[in-house]
Order: sequence, then structure tokens, then C-alpha cells
Amino acid sequence: MRVHVALLMTAVLAAGCAGGPSSTTDESTPPLPTPAAATPSTGAFSPTDIAWLQLTAAMTQRLIPVLDLVPTQTTDPTWHGLAARVQASNRADLARSHDLLGEAGAPTTNPHEGHDMPGMITADELAALRSTTGKAFQRLLATHLRAHLAQAVKIAAAEQRAGVHPDTTALAAAVIRAGDGDLARLDQLDRPPATPRPT
Repeated sequence: MRVHVALLMTAVLAAGCAGGPSSTTDESTPPLPTPAAATPSTGAFSPTDIAWLQLTAAMTQRLIPVLDLVPTQTTDPTWHGLAARVQASNRADLARSHDLLGEAGAPTTNPHEGHDMPGMITADELAALRSTTGKAFQRLLATHLRAHLAQAVKIAAAEQRAGVHPDTTALAAAVIRAGDGDLARLDQLDRPPATPRPT
């Protein structure tokens, strides 16, 4: 699997599994479910396609517990709305990734379990978010969400360039569109207040 991740990352950026398993793992990370039956698509899957599907699924699994915290850690309805939007699109993408992995005959287990990679929320970062509320939580959330979205867009662009399976590259295009939109919304929401002009 590390070879497949390297193929994907070499196509775009030098990243992948950062070292070995992390010393801490988050037990609340949802397990990979068995893929649902999917309508078969045309074309064969390349190692890059499978590596991207597995990596993007692993990243999303780390993000969802963070988004689950938003309703209890902040009362700001704009952050609630953004989190709900990001979570809905990511859950849909995760389900589609699982469908495609099932179609490819790839393992349903998470090959990145316990690995901390760019864009992934670590167990320590999740713990910090759980112990923070209000504006401090929003600032931390913005940092981690921006890192996740930027990395998700970056590796999806790699899949678009190097992938061969049409439905997988189409999913990558959808991830890019949603990620770019969410990054723009995040920038609007997390913009520092304007400095009053001197009178």
C-alpha cells in the first residue's frame, strides 16, 4: 500500500504515510464499512486510482469526528452551517469511495489506520478541539479544516492527472469543486475583523 500511495503522491507532491503508525490513535474514528453495491462503471482501476480512494477515505474518516463536535463546542450558527455542509458532502464522497473500492475488489479495511499524514487530524489535535469551546474552538477548527480541505483538493488534482478510471477521476473532480467552494466559505467566515478607519 505504501507503494500505491507513493505512486499517487509522486504524481503531485512528495507526501504519503508519514513514518509508521502514530503512537496515539483515535478510537472514535469510524471503521470502514463494507462497500454497498454500486452500479459498475467502465474501465479498469489503476494503482493510483485505488491509492487515492483509500487515502481520501482515510482522511475523511479523521475529519468526520471533528465536524461532529461543532454543535456542542460553539453556538455560532454560521459555523454550524458550514460544518453541516462539509460533513454532508464528505459523507457522500466517502460512500462513493467505498462503492468504487468495492467495485475494484480492494480491501475494505483502512490501510492508513494509525498513520498521520498531511491534512489528517491527529488524536492530539482532536483532543484539543474537544477541550475547547467558543471562538477558541472556531480558530482551531478553521486551522484544521483549512489544512484538510487544501490537502484533499491537492490529492484529488493528482488523481485527475494520473488516474485512469473514469468514475474515480469524476469523483476527484467533484472533491475539487466542493473543496474549493468550502475553502472560499471558510475564508469568508474566518476573516479577521476589519480595522476601524481613523476619524
